[in-house]
Amino acid sequence: MTDRRSDPLSPTRRNLLRASAALAGAAAATPRAAGADTGDNLPPNVPAWMKTQGAPVLSPPYGEPSPFEKTVVRRQRTRTQTQTAASSQTPLQDLHGIITPSGLHFERHHAGVPAIDPAQHRLMLHGMVERPLIFSMDDLARFPSVSRVHFLECSGNGSWAGLGTEATVQQTHGLISCSEWTGVLLSTVLGEAGVKPGAAWVLAEGADASAMSRSIPIGNALDDAILAYAQNGERLRPEQGYPLRLFLPGLEGNMSVKWLRRLKVGDQPFETREETSKYTDLMPDGTARQFTFVMEARSVITFPSGGQRLADRGFVEISGLAWSGRGRITRVDVSTDGGASWRDAVLQAPVMSKCLTRFRCPWTWTGEVARLQSRATDQTGYVQQSKAELVDARGLNSGYHLNAIHEWRLAPDGAVTNEV
Repeated sequence: MTDRRSDPLSPTRRNLLRASAALAGAAAATPRAAGADTGDNLPPNVPAWMKTQGAPVLSPPYGEPSPFEKTVVRRQRTRTQTQTAASSQTPLQDLHGIITPSGLHFERHHAGVPAIDPAQHRLMLHGMVERPLIFSMDDLARFPSVSRVHFLECSGNGSWAGLGTEATVQQTHGLISCSEWTGVLLSTVLGEAGVKPGAAWVLAEGADASAMSRSIPIGNALDDAILAYAQNGERLRPEQGYPLRLFLPGLEGNMSVKWLRRLKVGDQPFETREETSKYTDLMPDGTARQFTFVMEARSVITFPSGGQRLADRGFVEISGLAWSGRGRITRVDVSTDGGASWRDAVLQAPVMSKCLTRFRCPWTWTGEVARLQSRATDQTGYVQQSKAELVDARGLNSGYHLNAIHEWRLAPDGAVTNEV
């Protein structure tokens, strides 16, 4: 059987050639005629900032973005109820590539952000282990380190009830971010302690005022779980769990317990508050799905998206993000007619496991109403479903694990709104 990716006559190859041709044509048509714009700093004039020396290089203690980017900020989630139990959302519509700057990573707190002295912080490991141990931060730093790029998504990312037409992608999907995480594999530390036969679960407890706690299957703990002390090349920020957090790639965000202080190995789940009364999925028949850890394949178009406006008809590169907690994204389809027809998007390298993947799709907008959707497929063959299909299966009693196909409406005037 011929691999279509290596076949020069395959549909994928032809789509890429068409995309390249469309992009070349668009580039040729993009430049404006001389004199089309007016202003003292516009060509052919020499701009003012070329006529004077730039600001002194004072080497500030910590760099900041350009003041012209001051609108690119996290925003509080509308359902936030208190100053300590709160969340804020990443401005996906303003970002490029796949890495989220640390200062824009979404936040979710259950009891505020503790101020922890790393010199006094300790990680306690006990329970069904041969050698109960207590680690300082220096102890953990002596173990072999790993660096992995993964997404982190809150299981409550999105709204099953829907949001208004004015919603942006920050509001509909902003409880997800992607970073490089550095630390020591949890399996390494568990190996140091020696896990006893029969061990099946690990309790992770945080050092915040809520003592946030979750039960972790031993299989996940021994797989790719990380005891992370750094993010994007610098030590964790306080709101991301400084000085130490658990990181579980691909699993719902609340399991990646921040400010990690205790790991207890046991033979059964510990049935904490956050996995009984919270973070369970109430089904239509009254039963509850518990331990629905994995964040299934999902995608969203970030341009054009809610709150944006296309200046003119013609070439548009549709762009967005796709991800799956089960591994790599293998395909993204894009529709401009509400799902009546689909075509392949190009996956932009790098494409990594349990990581955001940027997709692009060249398109020519004629000025008519368009309904923009994206649909992700992951390496297991799972295909992102419509919201109607998910509601048929799960009902509307749960507030978690919404991974449905999302739609934006593009009006003839270029305005993009959320489809409700």
